[in-house]
Amino acid sequence: MLRFCYTLVMYLLQPLLLLFMFGRSIKSPEYRKRIKERYGFFNHSITQPLPHGIVIHAASVGEVIAATPLVRRIQQEYPNLPITMTTVTPTGSARVKAAFGESVTHCYLPYDLPYAVNRFIDFIQPKACIVIETEIWPNLIRQLRLRGVPFIIANARLSARSARRYAWIKNKLQNVLNEISLIAPQDDISFKRYLDLGYHRQLTLTGNIKYDLVVSQELLNEINQLQQDWIDNRPVWIAASTHEGEEQIILDSHRILLQTFPNLLLILAPRHPERFNSVANLIEQGKFNYCRRSENISPNSDTEVLLGDTMGELMLMYGVSSVAFVGGSLVKHGGHNPLEPLAFKLPVISGKHTFNFPEVFRKLLAVNGALEINSNSTALSMAVRKFLASKALRERFGHAGYEVLVENRGALQRTLDLLRPFLEK
Repeated sequence: MLRFCYTLVMYLLQPLLLLFMFGRSIKSPEYRKRIKERYGFFNHSITQPLPHGIVIHAASVGEVIAATPLVRRIQQEYPNLPITMTTVTPTGSARVKAAFGESVTHCYLPYDLPYAVNRFIDFIQPKACIVIETEIWPNLIRQLRLRGVPFIIANARLSARSARRYAWIKNKLQNVLNEISLIAPQDDISFKRYLDLGYHRQLTLTGNIKYDLVVSQELLNEINQLQQDWIDNRPVWIAASTHEGEEQIILDSHRILLQTFPNLLLILAPRHPERFNSVANLIEQGKFNYCRRSENISPNSDTEVLLGDTMGELMLMYGVSSVAFVGGSLVKHGGHNPLEPLAFKLPVISGKHTFNFPEVFRKLLAVNGALEINSNSTALSMAVRKFLASKALRERFGHAGYEVLVENRGALQRTLDLLRPFLEK
């Protein structure tokens, strides 16, 4: 009954979803391209993968980044295994192509409609489907189950909001959940939430594979080159993965900081590409001297703000910074992954809204590896000033956070070990 009602609602929502897609395409034209893929129709621009490979679904950029080390390990250990990566956003698609080129097949995951899902399965012919982090698709799970294809959630994360929503239909949801072959939660909190919802098949805590982040020598070389080309020993702070409502606070904070550090450079990197131009307008309205990373113009001594309007370069931007603010936390978005700046031993600043990563922030705050602030420009500017003024404080917070990163590594290997029976069958 639950699946029938869910499917009926999905069909009824299709006109609204199409309107939403075309609305998003006004700012981001990629949203109106490849619409047919979202209904399981694949044209000749996508080469059909060899059968009996695997599907790895990573909804958007964050999940693609999380999945990247896992995909690389699978490619390394199973070089002949076809891999299809699916996303739901164009930015996720771009990230897949940038990271893997032609070594994986990419397509959009269709809407969770039975006929669309069946066309997708017929096209891919997978032997396993691995979803990264969060998404539960009842029709996809059922159709895979009917064909004997296991559905797995790796690095699983279940937010408090999702857990409350699922709890309303807990009894009916158990039939869907227990068609999932394996759930590998990334933290104790998510483990307990899945248990409370009644999942009983194979629930194994692995830890968060994002902790297994390693900075490559190639990236370090790029960072060193950038520092020589346009940092020139200037103090730099980065506000990364920011959302609407945060940029104005950040720019107001930067104006205050410039009074104390007149040569300070802010790298402002919005989370979503469709907001790059609107954030540029905010910077212009504030009368800051700025440049855009996409224009390949190096900041000069008068540049006060660098707008990070490119995809796939956030780690590079962290690498040239001294202090990092991680966005989505001054507004009620839930925060973003703080582990990337920790790989460079940066002190991390966040707002109080970090409910998307409760376990990570709990560990960081417990060891003074991150600083939590109120959602205003005064608090943010004071926090940044404190770190810029004291190298010892930067190093203390940076090393404490880095230790959390190192101590929690190993999830990637544990996850891969759990997946082997599904990869080798």
